[in-house]
Amino acid sequence: MPPRTAPAAASAGTVSALERGIAVLRCFDENVASLSNAELSQRTAIPKPTVTRLAATLVGLGLLRQDPATERFSLAAGVVSLSRAFLAHIDVREVARPHMAELARELGGSSYLAVRDGFDMVLIEIARSREAALRSHHEIGTRIPLATSALGRAYLSGLAQSHPQRHRQLLADLQRHHGDAAWPRLAAKLHQARQTLGEHGYTLSLGDVTPEIHSVAVPLPTADGEPMALNFGGLSYTCTEDYLRHTVAPALKAAARAVSRDIGAA
Repeated sequence: MPPRTAPAAASAGTVSALERGIAVLRCFDENVASLSNAELSQRTAIPKPTVTRLAATLVGLGLLRQDPATERFSLAAGVVSLSRAFLAHIDVREVARPHMAELARELGGSSYLAVRDGFDMVLIEIARSREAALRSHHEIGTRIPLATSALGRAYLSGLAQSHPQRHRQLLADLQRHHGDAAWPRLAAKLHQARQTLGEHGYTLSLGDVTPEIHSVAVPLPTADGEPMALNFGGLSYTCTEDYLRHTVAPALKAAARAVSRDIGAA
């Protein structure tokens, strides 16, 4: 298995031990509850003795816990306080929530607000229709692939407009992450997404992440210039491409404009 969360090469002004410790924490997500020392080493490409010391430090800080019987590691309650502190100061969540709820209620699906973290988009707010709530497994904190999702493509397209140099660097990082064999197909999809955004103001994902799910997304400018992404989606037989383009996309773009205006973004 190739490393999932290999830390970036240390550069001037950074602390490599801290980067490696964060790489260990990022090994865990909603689908990975616990990992052994060997699995952490494999996923981060960090030598096992170093992983052992990093994990012990994180346990001591209350960010990881170790099962005394299996010796496997999992996230500890200390990460919750960090996530709460982060979410509590994102005013955009409070502003976006009623707009997202209206989209879900009126259009019959799910709306997600996300920020980028590494090579993923992380959901920070969710609104669902009653029907969608019975089917969706995504929760706040769920990670969605950056390169293949409508959310990720909207973020990248927005970044290309606001920070072209950062966009080029992120594309280079994505190419290294996914490998040269997979990159031409992904790059073509991302280029198409930028064109669609330029022409229509949104990006699409038609079964690219989950075959039965279709979604449309838009970048959400913020006051500091770092885009977020807002989407709407649902099952493919209800959220057809035609429905997304002609009914959902105009409403989603209007919601994004209203949120950006209310948080003081351009």
